[in-house]
Amino acid sequence: MPNPTRPINPSATPAPWWRFPMVWLVLAGPALVVVASFATLTLAILNPDPVLTAPAATTASELPAVQGRNHAASPKLGP
Repeated sequence: MPNPTRPINPSATPAPWWRFPMVWLVLAGPALVVVASFATLTLAILNPDPVLTAPAATTASELPAVQGRNHAASPKLGP
């Protein structure tokens, strides 16, 4: 029966941290997220959304819908 307090190979030196695959799995996740965020930032800067210049309501039948949208989007004042 092996003794749990006695090391298996006492003359062996511990391996450096970069030799363990689990370290690379732990570091790869956050590194991948940082790279993806920079790729997303690049796409957002190079391809901005166009500004729409269409009028809000072109006919009288669309006017109630536009007024309702504006009313719903306006900030609430008071209690």
